[in-house]
Amino acid sequence: MKAVGLRADLAIIADHIPGGSRVIDIGCGDGDLMAALRDEKGVNARGIEISRDGVAAAVARGLAVVQGDADTDLADYPSDSFDFAILSQTLQTTRRPDRVMEQMLRIAPRAFVSFPNFGHWRIRLALLYGGRMPVTRLLPLSWYETPNIHQLTIRDFEHFVAARGMAIERAWFLARGRGRGAGAANLRAEHAIYLIRR
Repeated sequence: MKAVGLRADLAIIADHIPGGSRVIDIGCGDGDLMAALRDEKGVNARGIEISRDGVAAAVARGLAVVQGDADTDLADYPSDSFDFAILSQTLQTTRRPDRVMEQMLRIAPRAFVSFPNFGHWRIRLALLYGGRMPVTRLLPLSWYETPNIHQLTIRDFEHFVAARGMAIERAWFLARGRGRGAGAANLRAEHAIYLIRR
């Protein structure tokens, strides 16, 4: 499946989920990824979304989405309910990313996590020369209006995963929506996508 019309990180995730899998998309928005997985691969997709508008849009597409908060509601799902959990551009918006990650890998043995890389060189330059929190294409809101409460870098994430005994199965890095190599990714990638497992 070559996921057409999806955001770059979602297209990578969609391409690497086997057909017929059981998936939960945490922070699924209006369900773009879930719809692509259902329609193209026959995936049994469920979603959780905090925004009422997002839930309404996803349900209108015939998707199984409930309104909920990743910080509190993942605990309600039984262990090993899914084959994959997905957290795309949501980790940095959670109150306790550590607990969310633990719950994800409890309810699914493998998880995709994507996030904007706060270590990217443009962000570093904006802080160095401007002295203010940067506003970029991937981080478009000012510090006081952004939903992002835990900015992180690629190195932060990799250290976090290793310290908790989780394993990185695969990683992808993007700059301007295009794939780039792992070399100097913490400096050169705007966006990271990881497949992790228990």
